[in-house]
Amino acid sequence: MIPEYIQAALSKAKYEVISDEEPFYGEVPELEGVWAAGKTLEECRRNLSEVIEGWIIVRLKKGLPIPPIDNYRIEEAFSHS
Repeated sequence: MIPEYIQAALSKAKYEVISDEEPFYGEVPELEGVWAAGKTLEECRRNLSEVIEGWIIVRLKKGLPIPPIDNYRIEEAFSHS
């Protein structure tokens, strides 16, 4: 469930080249605060994937909603044992 959500989120990512030591910048507009940079587009994409995973974990631990992406959902109830 989580890997599929991450892939769906990555499919929504927007990338651009910026003037920086790590010139490739990517963000997922549907996920507030989710962005990453890298020296190559592939590195940026890998970093963005890790950021999405961490973002999901934090939101689950805090009981915050996770917006659906396409048909993928991670329910809040998933975080409770």
